[in-house]
Amino acid sequence: MNKYKKIGLSALAGSLVAMSASAEVTLSGGASVTFTSTHDSDKTGYGMADSITAKYSGETDGGLTVTTSLELDGGANASSSFDNRSISISSEDMGTITFSGHGGDTVMSGWDDMMPTAYEEVYAITKNKSDAATGAGNMTIAGQTGNNTWRYDSPSVSGAQFSVAYISTDTGTTAGRISSYSDMGIKISPEMVEGLTVGYATGEFDINASTLGVDHSTLFATYAYGSFTVGYQQSDADGPTAATTDESDSWAVSYAVSDDMSVSYGQHTFKDGTDTDEQESTGFSASYTMGGTSIKAAFNSTDNIRAKASNDEDSFEIAISFAF
Repeated sequence: MNKYKKIGLSALAGSLVAMSASAEVTLSGGASVTFTSTHDSDKTGYGMADSITAKYSGETDGGLTVTTSLELDGGANASSSFDNRSISISSEDMGTITFSGHGGDTVMSGWDDMMPTAYEEVYAITKNKSDAATGAGNMTIAGQTGNNTWRYDSPSVSGAQFSVAYISTDTGTTAGRISSYSDMGIKISPEMVEGLTVGYATGEFDINASTLGVDHSTLFATYAYGSFTVGYQQSDADGPTAATTDESDSWAVSYAVSDDMSVSYGQHTFKDGTDTDEQESTGFSASYTMGGTSIKAAFNSTDNIRAKASNDEDSFEIAISFAF
């Protein structure tokens, strides 16, 4: 990935915040072409993605590092080419505070699936399918995400890092409007056990006008040893009704064949509180990278979509991507 830098942009920075004489602008980007099938009976579909991310970073006279990020994405939406955008303020002792106008993760949404994979999650391609009769159903317990998100990530202390996020209002949920959402989590990579990472996160939000509280939580562990990485994750949604009570379990293993090639296999189950059967997903992924070019593929299968025994789908996606 090539970076284009300019040093000494304090005049520009001064219009935003008092920066020191050293500042940096970087441009990074990528493009990809995908070949996808989300139904057994579908013909292969084609798609593309492209984006360029511009970042400006500088240090204030008080020792804080301020970074603004703006992504240009041709496929972002019909009315604008702008996509993810954020500003972060950090220091070695304080940690990092990030405000994301768009595209930011809360703790739960960022940790909804921490399983090792060479490419996609084992349910990801099926999740995106369009099925007017049954839909794809829920697949993950991911808390809430939306525009104008605050997030704080602490410095790592002996391998432990604390994170917390908050959204004041958001309408981007099929459950209805929420008044607020907040979550927090801790991730630990103990120095005495190399390769082990354990994390826990929990969040709460109110849905609909009746402000029913729903608690989301997730617990995961991954362990890397040599070329292998294994992981397990268990998540719950605990609400006052069966419709707002869900649970999921997943495990996965990945293997680095070489510095350039990796493969992975995983399984995932999701149980809705109103359904009798579990959604069951399995998947195999592989990736190969040479320079700035990557070829990645995922082959997934999901049974009992929306707990319907006859609703099973196989899916695949192959992507050729270029980073610059």
